[in-house]
Amino acid sequence: MRYLGFVLVVMLSVGLSSCRKGPGPGGKAKITGKVYVEEYNATWSVLLNEYYGGDVDVFIVYGDNAVYNDKTSTHHDGTFEFTYLLPGDYTIYVYSKDNTGTSASGDLIVSKTVTITEKKEELVLSDFIILDN
Repeated sequence: MRYLGFVLVVMLSVGLSSCRKGPGPGGKAKITGKVYVEEYNATWSVLLNEYYGGDVDVFIVYGDNAVYNDKTSTHHDGTFEFTYLLPGDYTIYVYSKDNTGTSASGDLIVSKTVTITEKKEELVLSDFIILDN
């Protein structure tokens, strides 16, 4: 009988701990921001134009995952949002052209890591500044 009680306690503990959710979808929090583009000439010596970029891919990573979990594109005014998030840690990133010549792909990642602590929190990130030519 003691064994049965022990098994029930263990099963209940495991069941309750698996109900805790980490970062990701399913909540009521939101992360928003904007992507600002600085457009240069081919040699990166002259700034030609600057604007909030439309149709730029923005990625989000939940917690410490190795790859992105979701992506969205910016609106015409450079804004983006990720909604229905649970409390936890998130990394949001965009790609920028590499003006240093150090990246084999020609792109660099510009990222921000944030923590949502409240169920209905709305985080507004500072602008992502990306380069283009």
